[in-house]
Amino acid sequence: MLKSVNHAPLFGAIEGGGTKFVCAVGTSPTSLLECASVPTTNAADTLDACLRFFEVAQRNHGEIAALGFACFGPLELRPDAPEFGHMLPTPKAGWSGINIAAPLRNALGVPVALDTDVGAAAQAEWVLGAGQGEPSLVYVTVGTGIGGAMVPLVANTRLMHAEMGHVSLRRDVRDAGFVGTCPFHGDCAEGLASGPAIRARWGCDLEQLSADHHGRDLIAGYLGQLAACIALMLSPTCIVIGGGVMSDPSMLLRVRTATREWLNDYLPPLRDPAAMHGYIRAPALGSRSAIAGAMLLASAQADGTYLTR
Repeated sequence: MLKSVNHAPLFGAIEGGGTKFVCAVGTSPTSLLECASVPTTNAADTLDACLRFFEVAQRNHGEIAALGFACFGPLELRPDAPEFGHMLPTPKAGWSGINIAAPLRNALGVPVALDTDVGAAAQAEWVLGAGQGEPSLVYVTVGTGIGGAMVPLVANTRLMHAEMGHVSLRRDVRDAGFVGTCPFHGDCAEGLASGPAIRARWGCDLEQLSADHHGRDLIAGYLGQLAACIALMLSPTCIVIGGGVMSDPSMLLRVRTATREWLNDYLPPLRDPAAMHGYIRAPALGSRSAIAGAMLLASAQADGTYLTR
């Protein structure tokens, strides 16, 4: 029998990011009882810190029924693959090949539902946030890395999850001397416009640049180019862009403008600035999109409706 202070099933959730892991227990995405973050270091220490959180949280609140794990990738999410639950080759040093799900599942003795952090965030924004009522949504996160995911899924059987942050972009002429930070592709979207790429150029975060610094338009141009590619290839009814780089209030407007410039009136529904304002949105759940998505994963795992990406 599940123990809970309010007699509702308890769920665990982890948002695994490149900078920190956020752990939570609660009864739903909007009812978190306890939440804490741990720094992302090596895989063993980071997962062990998450395990300690849940051991203490369960003593305080009761046993969890399932765990939802929304983690940076790339991940092996095909349940029939021998390496299911493992981290695939990743720019994050020391994490490639790590089985991230099994240690938690074995230690806690509960089923674990796994998805990418951006996949879980997309689901949460579609169900609870900026995309409520929309037929489809793409969520893009711009932070330590760049990732994207679309909901609903067109098909549940695929080579792997989307890796939108690693598409190649046309380089801005003002950026010719920058090689890019992605160790796999150099000047893909992540290599040109992620947080580490910004710091590699200017030695600080984007929000620390002066209001008229050309770097703001440079990064917005790359993100607008990525958004235009998404609109052309996937045709979602809206795009939600979050992550630490987008915490600068001016960035959303700049990205909308850049997206219109890249599309150059090619998509009639997006020609009007007002239409673009509604098409590219900020996450309604703010920084909680991925942890809310992880709670949705756990709930779906517990009731048998969970489908892997």
